[in-house]
Amino acid sequence: MASRSLASTKKQPVPAGVVGLGLMGTSIATCLAAAGHRVVAIDKDATRRRSLKRRVSVLLRHMRREKLLSKDPASVMKDMSTSDDFGALRDCGLVIESIFENLDEKRDVLREIEDAVLPEALIGSNTSALPVTELQRGARHPERILGVHWGEPAHILRFLEVICGDETDQRNAEKVMRLASLWKKEPTLVRRDVRGFITNRIMYAMMREAFYLVENGYATVEDVDRSVRNDMGYWITLAGPFRYMDLTGIPAYAAVMHDLLPDLCRSQETPKLMQQVVASGARGTSNANGFYPYTRAQAKRWEKRFLEFSYEIRALALKYAERPKAAV
Repeated sequence: MASRSLASTKKQPVPAGVVGLGLMGTSIATCLAAAGHRVVAIDKDATRRRSLKRRVSVLLRHMRREKLLSKDPASVMKDMSTSDDFGALRDCGLVIESIFENLDEKRDVLREIEDAVLPEALIGSNTSALPVTELQRGARHPERILGVHWGEPAHILRFLEVICGDETDQRNAEKVMRLASLWKKEPTLVRRDVRGFITNRIMYAMMREAFYLVENGYATVEDVDRSVRNDMGYWITLAGPFRYMDLTGIPAYAAVMHDLLPDLCRSQETPKLMQQVVASGARGTSNANGFYPYTRAQAKRWEKRFLEFSYEIRALALKYAERPKAAV
């Protein structure tokens, strides 16, 4: 029952729910199942429910091949069930909502989860930018609602942000931080609610500048990708921005900031190029239509490369990871 501690027993963590079985919901369910949770997966779409176990099974086999899973994938799958009924979540001690990024829709789903689970069960929203405080509004127990921001592929990346809304009980955030180690994450606690949290605020500032450079004729899409890949791409897995400045000399960055920051793009509008690409129906490799032209085969090959790279970069990051005593 949800009244058990989140750790439950040393043999098996408490049951966990995932609501929304799209790309990220599937990889989150995979991560939780691999960590030993009995997973209850909820989606109104019957096609997604029917295909979930097949999709998760493929990801678990990849994890086993890459030595991120010691159990037999088939035995892990025995502890996963699907339903369109939120009542199936009643025994879950933790539920992760992972539907599309819409405040009203997420609020509605969070209320349905609250109706289904016990008052002490924790509820996490996998949101990329919505303020957690807004998601808490109208909840019966807002203190147990928090942001749990995963990266894709969620079953591979060490990344996780745990975000406190204005009414989140800090002790609940700490419980999820402890659970994250079971999920093989290196989590970050975002202590105060801010739109976009940490990585998305930084990433979207970079993306805005990337669009500015392309739209104003300074570079092509390929040029921007090449420069970023060969500069930030080589160091950012080892060191974040502050460590990198330590390693390469702080005063130079202060001098560049003085001259460059006033010249950077500060537009508050969605870039025109982005609007045009979205209006064309492009979704990226998923429909072989994006900023780059793809055949179906090329799109599949890039998706495969991305998955293989995710495993390899994880291994490289672990090789150079800070040990606890050396942490700053």
